[in-house]
Amino acid sequence: MKSLLKYLRHYKKESVLAPLFKMLEASFELFVPLVVAAIIDVGIAGNRLDYVLHMGLVMILLGVIGLVCSITAQYFAAKAAVGFAAELKHALFAHIQSLSFTELDTIGTSTLITRMTSDVNQVQSGVNMFLRLFLRSPFVVAGAVVMAFTVNVRAALSFAGAVPLLSVVIFGVMLINIPMYRKVQGKLDGVLSLTRENLTGVRVIRAFHKEEEELADFEVRNRELTRVQIFAGKISALMNPLTYIIINGALVLLLWQGAGQVSRGVITQGELVALVNYMSQILVELIKLANLIITLTKAAACGKRIEAVFRIQSSMPAKRQSAAYPEKRQGAASEPVIQEEASEAMAQGAASQPAAQIVFDHVGLTYSGGGAEALTDLNFSIRKGQTVGIIGGTGSGKSSLVHLIPRFYDATRGRVLVDGMDVKDYSLEELRHKIGIVMQKAVLFKGTIRENLLWGNPDASEADLRRALEVSQAMEFVSEKEGGLDFVISQGGQNLSGGQRQRLSIARALVRNPEILILDDSSSALDFATDARLRMAIREMGSDQTVLIVSQRASSIRHADQIIVMEDGHAAGIGTHEELLESCQVYREIYETQYQKDKGGKTDA
Repeated sequence: MKSLLKYLRHYKKESVLAPLFKMLEASFELFVPLVVAAIIDVGIAGNRLDYVLHMGLVMILLGVIGLVCSITAQYFAAKAAVGFAAELKHALFAHIQSLSFTELDTIGTSTLITRMTSDVNQVQSGVNMFLRLFLRSPFVVAGAVVMAFTVNVRAALSFAGAVPLLSVVIFGVMLINIPMYRKVQGKLDGVLSLTRENLTGVRVIRAFHKEEEELADFEVRNRELTRVQIFAGKISALMNPLTYIIINGALVLLLWQGAGQVSRGVITQGELVALVNYMSQILVELIKLANLIITLTKAAACGKRIEAVFRIQSSMPAKRQSAAYPEKRQGAASEPVIQEEASEAMAQGAASQPAAQIVFDHVGLTYSGGGAEALTDLNFSIRKGQTVGIIGGTGSGKSSLVHLIPRFYDATRGRVLVDGMDVKDYSLEELRHKIGIVMQKAVLFKGTIRENLLWGNPDASEADLRRALEVSQAMEFVSEKEGGLDFVISQGGQNLSGGQRQRLSIARALVRNPEILILDDSSSALDFATDARLRMAIREMGSDQTVLIVSQRASSIRHADQIIVMEDGHAAGIGTHEELLESCQVYREIYETQYQKDKGGKTDA
């Protein structure tokens, strides 16, 4: 929790003024019992109405000053707490953005959402309460005890016995509750994770009529969360009755002693009333302090969860700059690597082709906690301007392969080079500026079509946008939408079909005009005719752009300059369509199965 307090650095003034004004309010409040005692002993006992009115005005004045101080303190406390939460959310969001896919996969989306929302809000509430009450309540308690001793030492001894007992109760509950509230937040993560999964997959759940099973699963998790919350609540609930018992016991002792002293003339009636008022002040403030401790306990537990996210560092530290990049790209230092990796292609008569733009140098990839390798010993090169197809069965490693190029994951062995330079030596901005990638799942954001396309290039002209739409085969439906490019897409693109979302995602990547274009099974929702037009349009864009097409359809990649066939993380074959039909059994089986399906309308296999 301490490491989070640095986000209060811009609110130092508010963090100081809020408790100061609260203590100023408390100072005026401590004088009220003395004023009441004077009214009883002097005004009422002496039948002096003018004195009663005068002291009554003093009480009103003390109340007004206290109210002004309280409002001022709450303003500063709220300003500091809200500003603190805003900066904390900004820093937490920025940190999450810096994490690699590996960390995001490990932590989980639901947990991160909980920590960005519920946990931060709880910490904000804790900071607000801390600034308003943490100094005020102990100040009033200590001040009331001191003022009570100025009235009567013997009677005030009951105060001295009550305060330590109350402290034991409060801090004992706090020590028990901190781990309990951590557990509560953990259970809340599980409930939110299940809720998110159900809302995302609601169509599948209903299609398989699994509503009852999901409700039962939710009930189990929710009941477990409720059980833990109730237990933590019971521990917290002990605080108020225990404090009431101790305070009221001290109050009974005070009245019993005070009544005897009044009858003997040791103290006056007004002084006894003042002592009772001070005891009541202690009771009220300790109850406030008890509730504050509960809030701070929750805030501390949530703060530790937020700190845990900040402690997670990306497994892929990015270079801030790669000043040597232009020289390395054009200089001789990179040539041996490229020539070595391209030796097989050159042996086949490709010596006159451009230098390799992408090189996989005996690359292996093991996902965090994944056990076996997802990719094993990939060793090939891709020339600038080539169209490369990547095909294979489900789980063969196609997406894993292309995700290494923009460095979504780091190779656990070997090297991936782009333009003769290891991708780890680029800044992420520089590397990803070269690459346009369309993921398997088409993701669009709430806003207009134009705003989504400009993600690819904020400076793109109207002509650039229209060209990208034409190449991606999206212009035909965009022109029919009301507003055209200014048609508003709902969150997640729910008001578009799957094929329309895919085509807009491809257009967004094309707007960037990247050196390397990666289509990761991004035409799976397109019909064969549209897919064919899309591939033809991409081929006609120009020879400088390197295109990688990941597909399960042999027809989508059969005309590629080079095809990589993946099987269980290995490259089962590399070559042209004709070469692979002759030399690669895996590719031949894929092609023949799909050819029979396309030819006869059904699969014979």
